[in-house]
Amino acid sequence: MAHPATVRTDARRHHDPSVRGFASDNYAGAHPEVLAAIALANDGHQVAYGEDDYTEHLQKVVRSHFGPYAEAFPVFNGTGANVTALQAMTDRWGAVICARTAHINVDEGGAPERMAGIKLLAVPTPDGKLTPELIDREAWGFEDEHRAMPQVVSITQNTELGTVYTPDEIRAICEHAHGLGMKVHLDGARIANAAASLDVPMRTFTNAVGVDVLSYGGTKNGMLFGEAVVVLNPDAVRQMKHVRKMSMQLASKMRFVSVQLEALLAKDLWLRNARHANTMAQRLADGVRQVDGVEILYPVQANAVFARLPQEVTRRLQQRYRFYFWDEAAGDVRWMCSFDTQEEDVDGFLQALKEEMAR
Repeated sequence: MAHPATVRTDARRHHDPSVRGFASDNYAGAHPEVLAAIALANDGHQVAYGEDDYTEHLQKVVRSHFGPYAEAFPVFNGTGANVTALQAMTDRWGAVICARTAHINVDEGGAPERMAGIKLLAVPTPDGKLTPELIDREAWGFEDEHRAMPQVVSITQNTELGTVYTPDEIRAICEHAHGLGMKVHLDGARIANAAASLDVPMRTFTNAVGVDVLSYGGTKNGMLFGEAVVVLNPDAVRQMKHVRKMSMQLASKMRFVSVQLEALLAKDLWLRNARHANTMAQRLADGVRQVDGVEILYPVQANAVFARLPQEVTRRLQQRYRFYFWDEAAGDVRWMCSFDTQEEDVDGFLQALKEEMAR
């Protein structure tokens, strides 16, 4: 089979690769090392549906990060990971406590409730982070047949507001939830950015502090596609393989998801990518703080910057750089940095921001 670099294709490039934005880390392409891994796994035939050599080896890689009992179940995407994980952790009458800003509550199209039949009990938080006290607002009525039974606490690390839980904060949540007979799920769509921010291994705030099941995110950190449900506590789930299939998350050519996860996790690509994205967000935040009339809303602890500025400035700036309103009525916006964001991208955006604020 010909080397990928020499293969002819009838596809054509339909975008300008020099155009950068700050809308989402999903906008970035795949890291070259990930693309190389996919090509490496492409030759020849491998058994389908996860019985391949790459998925088998991935288990060893995942256990090096999350302990000897961890088991990875590759899936297509983050919503699929969350829905599959939560469905395997709950009964038909179960409910999941989460922050009101949680991705499962705001950005998954109702999939946990519509597809998995799970009631979400969303709690307002000041910074996207749950606490034992906030959990207790919904952790009641366990034996009341008129109420969905709280069975799981789901947290996001780092949160949808760019804030990061400390290991002690997650330990307190796990001890509290377990004391109530509940399990803990961690949505790790940006888990690498959290680990880079804390400068600790991922195990420090997952299996080491009591998290039961993890949705491991790779797409936002350099993968082409794919995530994984990582079961840290085997007693926390039931029939994960069957739930994954029923949830339409069983890839036939799973080796191409597994080899991407291996490319990230076998050494330090996951950490290099996350550290770079975080560094670019700090550079952006430092520059924004020098612009009069722009307010940074939350601590910049990972690769996101949330800010408030005049709506008319935002709309003009969006003509030059792609990014989203977070709360249009309030004038709040979100700027995301990626593994491939460059210093000149940040500096160019800051210059455009200054120009639009001065108009």
